Amino acid sequence: MGVVIFKNHRPHDQQIALKEIIMNHLPQTLHKLPLIALVGTVLFTQAVWADTWKCEIPKVTEYDHVSCLSEGLAWVRKGNKYGFIDIAGQVVVPLQYDGTWGFNEGLASVRQDAQWGFINTTGKVVIDLQYDDARLFSEGLAAVKKDNQWKYIDKTGKVVINLPYELTYGFSEGLAVVNRGDKWGFIDKTGKAVIPLQYDKVWSFEEGLAKVKKDGKWGFIDTTGKVVIPFQYDLTYGFSEGLARVEKDGKVGFINKTGDIAIPLQYDDAGGFKEVFAEVNKADEWFYINKQGQRVD
Repeated sequence: MGVVIFKNHRPHDQQIALKEIIMNHLPQTLHKLPLIALVGTVLFTQAVWADTWKCEIPKVTEYDHVSCLSEGLAWVRKGNKYGFIDIAGQVVVPLQYDGTWGFNEGLASVRQDAQWGFINTTGKVVIDLQYDDARLFSEGLAAVKKDNQWKYIDKTGKVVINLPYELTYGFSEGLAVVNRGDKWGFIDKTGKAVIPLQYDKVWSFEEGLAKVKKDGKWGFIDTTGKVVIPFQYDLTYGFSEGLARVEKDGKVGFINKTGDIAIPLQYDDAGGFKEVFAEVNKADEWFYINKQGQRVD
């Protein structure tokens, strides 16, 4: 992926606002990464992403960009065209598309001449390129946009949910984020709004909880819509391995699913937990901690 730049030499409230902008424009998997401070600038790079997640990237040099492998294939870009290669670097899908979100659940959304559709892992078009926009498949459904209306389709291309909403994202734990105006909520797989559109911002469910924002602060709700962790944080990540990164008054720590402080808010920055460790920053030094908050060298 490209580089995301966040200027951090500014007041705390502006830093929080800019971090939210970055989070809203990154894939959800990147939300567990730390904001890496380098000379007053925070950078996300492909190398950092790969190292943090231990993802596998084919060792090829002839492309402008090579992604991590997903379901055995990595998307590559050369100039303005995208295709897919395998771990050995062999081209599986020729570089003929103008954009892609990569593979998930056996299908990849691809764009050609401003129209989106879906291909399988052999490169065969299984859902015609006919949409104005398209998301990845998740839990068997994908959000697509046509004639200014979002809807969900199954893997045969059949429309299963028509949506009266302005924006939506994929399903996670049976629920999908939807938006109308400046409010957000969640629908189930029948299209019913099971959690009303009442929040200023929301994110998908992870480990049974979703982070939501109301009146300027973040908290967490469960899949019934019940507020489990009150709205009190300036910024949060979703839960990962039972803990969530939270930020308040410029300091970062971790809470558990009952809202108790598991690791005190004492760090300047941190990523989420991955394989029982999290990377944290304190006094301009990056290091790893375990779930007990102990430094691991």
